[in-house]
This record gives sequence, structure tokens and C-alpha cells, in this order.
Amino acid sequence: MKRLRNLLTRFVAGAAVGALAGLAVAQTAPAATAASAAGSAVTVPGRGEFKDMRFTVSQTEHLTSQAVTVSWTGGAPTALAGTLFNTDFVQIMQCWGDDDGSVPGNPGPSRTQCQYGASPTTDRGNWPGNEYDDTRKVFYSADPTNYGQDDRYGAGGVSGQGEVPFKSVDGTLITSGTQNNALYSRNTTNEVDFARTGADGKGQEFFEVQTANEAPHLGCGVPVTADGRTTPRSCWLVIVPQGHLDLDGKPYADTSQVNAGSPVSSTNWKNRVAVRLDFNSVGTNCALGSDERATTGSELVADAMNSWQAALCPSGKVFGYTELGEPDTRARLAGDGSSGLAFTTRALGADPGTTAPTDSTVYAPTALSGTVIGFTIERRPKAGASEPIRRLAGTKVDSIDLTPRLVAKLLTESYRNSPWGAVLGSTVAKGYGWAKNNPAGLASDPEFLALNPEFAELSVPETPATDTDLLTSLGRTDSARAVWQWITSDKEARGFLAGVSDDWGMRVNPYFSTNVDLNPSGFAFDPAATDTYPKSDPWCTVPPNSGATEKNKQCMIDFHPYVTDMHSGALHTRRADSLWKATWDPLASPPAYKSPGPQTVGSRFVITVTDAASAVRYGLQTARLRNTAGTFVAPTTGSLTAAASSASGAHAAEINPAKATAKGAYPLAQLVYAALRPAKLDAAARKAYAALLTYAAGTGQVPGADPGLLPAGYAPLSKAQRTKAAHAADALVHYTGPSAPGGGSSGSSGGSSGGTGGTGGTGGTDDSGGTTGGDGTGTAPDTGGTASGGGSASPTPSGAPSYDGGKAVETTAQGTTPADPANSLRYAVPVGAALGAVAGLGAPFAGGGRLRFPLRVPLPGGRALTIPAPVLPERLRALLPPRRD
Repeated sequence: MKRLRNLLTRFVAGAAVGALAGLAVAQTAPAATAASAAGSAVTVPGRGEFKDMRFTVSQTEHLTSQAVTVSWTGGAPTALAGTLFNTDFVQIMQCWGDDDGSVPGNPGPSRTQCQYGASPTTDRGNWPGNEYDDTRKVFYSADPTNYGQDDRYGAGGVSGQGEVPFKSVDGTLITSGTQNNALYSRNTTNEVDFARTGADGKGQEFFEVQTANEAPHLGCGVPVTADGRTTPRSCWLVIVPQGHLDLDGKPYADTSQVNAGSPVSSTNWKNRVAVRLDFNSVGTNCALGSDERATTGSELVADAMNSWQAALCPSGKVFGYTELGEPDTRARLAGDGSSGLAFTTRALGADPGTTAPTDSTVYAPTALSGTVIGFTIERRPKAGASEPIRRLAGTKVDSIDLTPRLVAKLLTESYRNSPWGAVLGSTVAKGYGWAKNNPAGLASDPEFLALNPEFAELSVPETPATDTDLLTSLGRTDSARAVWQWITSDKEARGFLAGVSDDWGMRVNPYFSTNVDLNPSGFAFDPAATDTYPKSDPWCTVPPNSGATEKNKQCMIDFHPYVTDMHSGALHTRRADSLWKATWDPLASPPAYKSPGPQTVGSRFVITVTDAASAVRYGLQTARLRNTAGTFVAPTTGSLTAAASSASGAHAAEINPAKATAKGAYPLAQLVYAALRPAKLDAAARKAYAALLTYAAGTGQVPGADPGLLPAGYAPLSKAQRTKAAHAADALVHYTGPSAPGGGSSGSSGGSSGGTGGTGGTGGTDDSGGTTGGDGTGTAPDTGGTASGGGSASPTPSGAPSYDGGKAVETTAQGTTPADPANSLRYAVPVGAALGAVAGLGAPFAGGGRLRFPLRVPLPGGRALTIPAPVLPERLRALLPPRRD
């Protein structure tokens, strides 16, 4: 029977590990840290034809997976040949390696070590490149006479054609097929093939910087040792301007065709401008064997935790951070307080159907941030647009204004083209008459145009990939709840959801109607009780003109895929990739839908719901949202602080959009608390967590890009909030209440384990940050301040705290869509579970020893999940004899 017990345990554990491994394949984990560092901005001059140009990179130090701004002045306006870029544009790429010595005045890498050339290999009809300026293809000439020719590569090719090879950091050399190679592709590269220079000679582009997590073949940020010193590997940002003169110094004779060649050709490379990039170290930097304390919860605190860990690490302890939706985080902490520290925006017991645990809970204000609507939108003037608009062609829209009703229209899939194919001209699918007279998308909505009039002169292809929905994350979160709270706080939005047409006749998708008589599901949608972004419309069809067979339909979750979390939404919005697999590939085996990749430069349009820190990290523009006072407000330090002053409620004061009545208050601001149950922790764990809270309330509230400081996208906590956090830390250290049986938990599992819901009882905490309530007798120091939401912002908090803390696990990784019914990755989790179960059963026969829990499962980008000891179902436990220890 003992053998049976071991086999069953291995089976369950193997299934869990396999499922999570499959999850890591099917949907990668998101990331953390970032912010601009103006002190590390670098400006470099051009050379030759481009000697009057100046190129500026906004941040060159303390880099992680993020975006930096590349701007330039002194250029000639970009000229097109038809729809193709022809002259005077800029190309940007990331490279690895040492200085190759070719340009003493501007050190830089070899052209063979740059990630470039992954342009589309098919469906190039709307692509603005000529398959040379966007690839590594060159023509050989021992004595080049034209740009794009190469004096080294291509000599043995037909008609002198060849490719500049790519060499990976591990030595892998790709000499052919570089346009779609095994290391990077159109869907993963960060290269900027075409960046436009305006009529004023200026240009700007946001460039996605990639670490070794996103681009292992570049290896940026990986610790390397040289001369006995270990530092993160630096890399390069390389800019190659394309001009209007040929090698002879004369203008290109034929302006009707594209004359530009590959930027990595030897001729174009002579004009390259290189800027060194210094990265934060990729991976954990704490001493091996350090004791790890678990923290779990709100994504809103992820970037801050990743920054603080670097300062806490030298003390010798590690704080593992696992991102988890706040409702599930509260349920786990309420069910088993020994799981450690939980980040939440609400108190335990605040969720419907739950109650706070009977023992006391400590709440410490930790971070002030918010949920934002981030976007990448480029201007594509309509025929006949005014001259001022035409001069802005290809540039990015800096801001848009949105009302709660406009966001409700997007989230409820109410635009005509959201249920793609339901309305085709005068043909309307059964049950979709409501959509016939609705605007095709946001950009043509009269309500939106009244607030954002320039869009009346812009052309937007209104499809599921652009302005008919928001890119949203999967799962239950307090951020989603805040968005729906903001929507329901508005009378116009409530009326729209109830079935009242807007002033122009637009109607809600009935599957999202709060009026049960209108909702075809037979149930009224309840946004006030919603903390997800549901896709309730059951519409499925073969996309029009796709060529797919009748049995290969797509549904709303295909047209509007989820992302794993808000960070992933920001990343894909920066890449202008909506994740919709819009292209049918009949030659695939089996035939399937595939992604067309990021949208074409010059006409990109993607909108997402993300967090303020991720939006800043990836350089997204953000919408101004209308607050309760009727003011359109952007997410800034001041507007977040103004909203926080309205926070109310016992224990963990919440920011309610309806109550954030200050004129300058941002309606989706959110306060994040660290919640702990001291009775469930041992003295060492309480002391360690107190150190984290002390640091977060002190130096952790000083804004800056250096590790240990508060990243951009956060507002510093007020003095009163920092005082409360300090009192909470003190309450943990001096806690005198009862402890869990056996002396409590160390909280060192690296993740949450335990219950699935709240427990009975009426205990809780007072609002001071001390511990009270339940059956505890803990101390509650004087607050010395106002309510949790009160106080004014102090951007330079004082205090050099002593601490005994640690370091959170790195959480940077690329994001992908978690919901893809048409893709074989949908089977990754169940297949992984099955294989894991088999592996678990087979381990004894392979000489494997006992499985030790908790199990740490690494995910892409340095993130890890922790699996607690499995509990067998009651039916299986009944088969086993009592355990003999």
C-alpha cells in the first residue's frame, strides 16, 4: 500500500508539473521593472550625408525588457515611391558584441551580430519594403557603386546575390534563409524597418529593448565574467539612416522605384550610428541557498517589487514574487495565511460570498498606481485630408479622450465589425440586427469623433485587429473590477448597457445587456459584480474572404484573443500585434489560421487595458479618461495622488471611481496593500516581511530608474500612507498574539498554497497598520496620521531603513495569447499534464528519489511557480491505509 501511495502521489504531482510546463509553453509569463532615466540619455551625431543629423536615445542604463525613445533632428523629409519607403528614413536594430573597430569615433558592433531582416516572406502586398531594405539580402561588388551593394557577401551567389549572415551570441551562424530563421522571426524581432522623418526634419520611434529572456541569441543582460569581474552583458542600439544620395554623392535618378538597400550591407553600414546599452542583470542575483519568502498577488506591484528586490538582496534573503489575480490571492490568504505576504487592493472578506478570517490581518499600503487604456495609433490621412493632417502622416497620436460609455462599447463587443462577418453590406446574420446601424468601430463612432475630431480625417481599417475591441487580460483581477466600477458610475454608460441607444442610435450588444428582457442568454449582465473581461457573444463564422473551409470557423475569442496579463497587453500593443490569427494557410499541415504578425508601419492601431507601469515601460500613449467631475484626466503622479485622497473603507481603504470626485483625480487609480496574517507566520517570517514593508515605505518610494527605487508608472505614497506601512511593519515585529500550531509557518514556499475561500468569523484589523480583532491580542501602535487614503504626496520620502529583507524573483518574459482554439498549443496543458503524470509514475523505475515539496517550476523569463504538496481526492485517500511516519 505504501507503494500505491507513492505512485498516486507521483501521478498527481507529475500531472501538476506537466500542466504547468504546458502552460509555460502555451502562454508565457509577463515581466517587471522599468522607467525612463533621463540621466542616461545619449545623443550621437551622424556622418557623411547625415552629418547634420543628431540621434538621441532616451535611456541607455539600467535597461530591462522595455521601450526606449529614439528621436532625431536635422534630417530630410521621408519620400515614398508609391506605398514603399524610398529615401530619407531611419532603420533601428539591436546588436550584441564588442566594438569591431571599424569606426573609431563611434564604437559599435559587427553587422553580422545584429537582429535585423525578419520582414514578411508572404502577404507583402501592403508591406512598404522592397525585400532588400527590410532584409539581409545584398548584391556583391568588389568595388561598390550603389548603396546596398556589398564587398564581401554574395560573391558566390547567382548574379552576385547573397545574404549577410547572422551570428548568435552562442556562436550559431545562419548564412541563408535569414528572413525567417530559427532564432528570430517577424513575430519576435524588435527591429524597426521604417521610421519616418517629418517635414520639419524630425522623427521619433519607440524601440523595444530585449533582454536575453526575449532574445537569447543576443544575450543582453546575462552576467559575464571578464578579468575577474562579473557584470551584465551590454549590447548596442544601432541606427542606420537611409538617404537620397547614392555613393557618388548625386541624388537617386529614379524616384519612382525604391533605391534603398539592406542596412547591414557594407555600404549602408558605413553610415551606422551605434549607442551602447547597459542592462540590469537577467536572472536572480542573490546568493545561492538564500532563504526565500513568498509574496503573491496584484500585478500592479510587479514592477516595484522587481526594483526593490535589487536593494534588498545583499541582506541575504530572497522575496519570491508570484503574480496572481487579487480575488484568488485573497481567497488563498484567507484560506491559509501561512502562504506569506499577499498584495491586494481590497481587504479579506470584501468579495461576495467570503468573510474575513477570525484571526487578525495586517494591511500595509505598498504602492499607488492605476489601470490605463494604452495604445499605439499612427496617423493615416484619408484622401482629401487637410494639409496639417497630411503633414503628420505616419506619426503617432499622442492622446485620446474616452468616456465610460465609449469603453463600455469596446468591452461589450458592440461595434458592427466586432462580431466579424455578422454584417456584410445589406446582409445581416440572424440575431445581429442590432449591429447593422452601429458604427463599424471606435474611429468612426460619432461620440468618439466629437471628442477626438482629428480622426474624422484619418483612415482606419476597422477590423477585429484594430478599433472594435480592447486587448484585455484573462482571469479575475481588481483592475477589471475597477474598470467596470468606473463604467457603472456613469449614467450614460449604465443606460447604454440597459439597452438605451446613444445620441446617434448605437445599441449595446444584447449579450452584454443589463436588461434581462433584452439579453438572449436569459440572464442580465451584472457589470457591478464583474472582475473579468467576458466575451459573452457566441458568434462564430468563417472569416469573410479568408478562403478557410466551412468547418474551420472562428469565434469571438479568436477575433479578440486574450493576453496573459496587463504587461503582455502593453508589450503586444507596443509591437502593434493584436494576436488575431487572421490569415488562413491552406498549405500548412494541417491547414490552419496563422498570425500575419505586427501591423504595417504607418497605419498601426491597437488599444489595450494595461497598468500604468507597463504603459510607461513600453512607451505607450495613454488615454485621458472622464472622471466623476466630468474632467478628462491622464494617469500622472498628481492625478493618481488626487484619487488616492478619496480612498475610504475599513482595513484596506479602496479608491472608488464614483467617489474620486476631485477635478484632477484619475478614475482608475488603485492603492495596493501588503496583507499578512501574523498568527500564521513564525517570528523569523514576520521579521523578514517587516523588513520588506519598511524598505517599500522608505527608499522604495523615491522615484527613479535605478534598482531599488520606485519605477515610473507609480506615484509615491503619501506621508500618512508611509506611516501606516511603517506601523504595520512594527506590528509584525512586535506581534504577541497566538501563533499557528507548531510555531507557525516560515512563509518560505515561494508561492501561495492552501485554501480556496474565506473562512468564518468576524476578526480583522484596525486601519492603523497594527493587528487587532479575531482571537489575537496583538499590538496596534498609534497611527500618527489620517485614513489610509489621506495625506499629500511626498516625492522624496526620508529614512534610511534598516532591513533584513531579500529579493523578488525576476519576472520579465515575452507575452503571448493564452486563448487560441485553432492552434495546437491549446493542447499544451492537458498533454503536459498527461506526460507529467506518466513521468511521475515512471520516476521510481528510473531511479528517481522521493519528490520534495514545494516544487519550483521555472517559467520563461525567470518567473517561477510553486506547487504545494498535492492532496489526493477523498475517494483515493480512502483506499490507502493510515500513514506511518
